[in-house]
Amino acid sequence: MARFQGLVFRALEPVFSSSPHSGEGAKKCGGRFNPIGVAALYTSLTEGGVLAEHNQGFSHRPQPKTICAYDVDCEDIIDLTSSKERSRLGIELDDLSCGWELTACTGGIPPSGDIATKLIKDSIAGIIVPSFAINASPSRKNVVFWKWSTKPPHQVKIIDDSGRLPHNQNSWS
Repeated sequence: MARFQGLVFRALEPVFSSSPHSGEGAKKCGGRFNPIGVAALYTSLTEGGVLAEHNQGFSHRPQPKTICAYDVDCEDIIDLTSSKERSRLGIELDDLSCGWELTACTGGIPPSGDIATKLIKDSIAGIIVPSFAINASPSRKNVVFWKWSTKPPHQVKIIDDSGRLPHNQNSWS
């Protein structure tokens, strides 16, 4: 395990921009690295990466997004972009990049979800993973958090010094 310090980026649906620390959407729907019922923050190390992840190959019809940056100082992170780390943990890259949606839709547990469940049980706060977005370059990386707060040791804190994000749904008017 390691400590990750730096910036990450996240694309929020504008209607949810009043709760930028929420992982409830992922909890409700599940994802590549979180089963239904487990909250997660999916982020990217670059702004371009977060757009590629959110558009997932449909760049010809991008929908409105609120792009946010977060200041991260988080312990208990595992870097699964490292072949050495994956080997140490017995994790195959093919299991991370699996077709998770089809497996999940048919009631199965995708290999990536099984890996996430095991790491969460081992008190891992998050993982750094390659981007599996269509046409992503090998250098694109994402960070998925399962444990986070606005303070260390699991800090994932929104950067909004000017208070531009809405505070609740009524802030839009």
